[in-house]
Amino acid sequence: MNGKTKAVRESDKMEEACGVFGIYAPDEDVARLTYFSLYSLQHRGQESAGIAASSGDEITCYKEMGLVNLVFTEKILKLLKGKVAIGHVRYSTTGSSIQANAQPVVAEGKREVAVAHNGNLVNTMTLRQELEDQGCVFKGSSDTEVMAEMLARSDAPDVEKAALEVLPKFKGAFSLAILSEGKLIGARDANGIRPLCIGKLCDGKYAVSSETCGLSIIGAEFVREIAPGEMVVIDSDGLRSYKYSGSERQALCVFEFIYFARPDSLMLGKTLYTCRKRMGMIVAKEAPVEADVVVCVPDSGTPAAIGYSEAAGIPYDQGLIKNRYVGRTFIQPDQYMRDLGVKIKLNPLSDNIKGKRVVLVDDSIVRGSTSGQIVRMLYAQGAKEVHLRVSSPPVKHSCFYGIDTATREELIASIRTVDEIRDVIGCDSLAYLSIDGMIEATGLDKNSFCTACFDESYPVPIPHQLPLDKLLFEPNNNGNGVVLPEAVRKSCINNKK
Repeated sequence: MNGKTKAVRESDKMEEACGVFGIYAPDEDVARLTYFSLYSLQHRGQESAGIAASSGDEITCYKEMGLVNLVFTEKILKLLKGKVAIGHVRYSTTGSSIQANAQPVVAEGKREVAVAHNGNLVNTMTLRQELEDQGCVFKGSSDTEVMAEMLARSDAPDVEKAALEVLPKFKGAFSLAILSEGKLIGARDANGIRPLCIGKLCDGKYAVSSETCGLSIIGAEFVREIAPGEMVVIDSDGLRSYKYSGSERQALCVFEFIYFARPDSLMLGKTLYTCRKRMGMIVAKEAPVEADVVVCVPDSGTPAAIGYSEAAGIPYDQGLIKNRYVGRTFIQPDQYMRDLGVKIKLNPLSDNIKGKRVVLVDDSIVRGSTSGQIVRMLYAQGAKEVHLRVSSPPVKHSCFYGIDTATREELIASIRTVDEIRDVIGCDSLAYLSIDGMIEATGLDKNSFCTACFDESYPVPIPHQLPLDKLLFEPNNNGNGVVLPEAVRKSCINNKK
C-alpha cells in the first residue's frame, strides 16, 4: 500500500497528483510567497509539504509530512532566505508516503539542485540503475530523486545546459520546478500531461505554478502555460525559453478539467468551473430523468449539479452537508469510525430529501464504495428515488502518469456494466457522461487531452509493456529494491496472466 493509511487508500476518488510552485523575486520574501501559493495548491496533495530557497550558492530546504499550515511556522519561514524558491505539496504515486520521499528533493554533485515534481516517469528503473552503476546511493524511492541526481551529476557547465541534456531522457509525465545556481527552471514533459504555467509579479520577477490559483493568491499576473516539451529559465537576465523536445500532440490529463484542479483555475484558455458546469448540462441532455430536486456530492460535484439543474429545469438544492474540517489524516480511525464511512465527511439534509425524487450528481466513480454509501444515506433520510448522474465517463483503466487510480480489478467500471454498477450502488438509475460529451464541454479537441483512463489511449508507452520480472523488482546497491506503485505492479501481473 506504499505506506499510506487505509483511510486514504479507501478513497473513492481519483487521487490528486502533486502541486509545484517556483518563484524568482529578488528583494521579496520568496519563502512566504511560496507558502501562500502552496496553501492555494493544497488540494493537489496533502501528505507532505516542502520549500527550498537560495540566493545562488547554498540551498536551504525544509520539508515534512503534513499540511502546509502545519509544516511551516514563522520561525521556519524566516530561515528560508533567498531570491528564488520552489515548493511542493505531495500525494505519493511512485515511492512510499514517507519523509524521505517528500519534496523538494535536494541533490549534490557537480552542482547543488533542488527539484519539485508533479507526475510519474515510466523509465525510472532504467535511469536509477544507471546512476547506481555510477555509485549513486539513494535515500528514498521516488522518481524525483532520480531526476535531481541526474541534474546534479551532469558534466554540463551549468544547470541550464544540464537540464537541456537530461530532460529528453525522462519518459512519462512531469512538470518540474528546479532551483540551482540562483536560477528558477520550469519544464513540462513532451506531451504536457501535467500542467504548469507562468506568472509575472513585476519586471524581472516571475513564478511558475501547477495552477493559476497559485499565482493569483500572491498577486502574480498569469502570463501563459508552459508548452509541452518546453523549458523556461528565470534569473537576473529575465525569462527565456527553450524547446527541448517535440511531440505529436498535447495530452493534458483530462481529469484536471473534471476534478483535480481548482474550479477557479484556468487551463488551455478555459475556466474550469464553466467546463464542469457544461459537463453537468450535457449529461442532463444525454440522460434525462423526471425528478424533484438535484443535489451534488460536495464540493467537486457542485458545478456539474448546477449545470444539470439548469439544463433539466429541476431545482437545485443542498442535500449533503460537508464537514469542511475533515481532511486527510495520519491518525487511524477505530473500527467504529471506519464503519461510519462517508458519514464522517458528509451528512444528509433531510428536509431537502424526504419524499423527493433525487438526482444525485458526482464528478466520477472509481470503486463505487462511497457512491453506494451516499445513496443508502439518501434513502435512509426518506428519498423516494435516487438517480445517480456522473459528469465524466466510466473509469476503466489505470493511470501511470502520476495519478493514483485503483488497480484494474478495483475499478468498478472495468469489471461491471453500467446496469451492474447501478445494482451494486443501489440507485434507481445510473448514467455517465459520454466521452464525446465530456470533450464537447471543454470546448477543445480530443487530441488536447490524455483520456487513457477512459479509453486506454496512452500517449506514452505504459510500463506493463516491459518484461514483468524487470518491472516489478530491480535490486540496487543497498540491497533494497526499486518497487513500482501497487497499481502498476498489479496491472503488470494481470496483463501477464
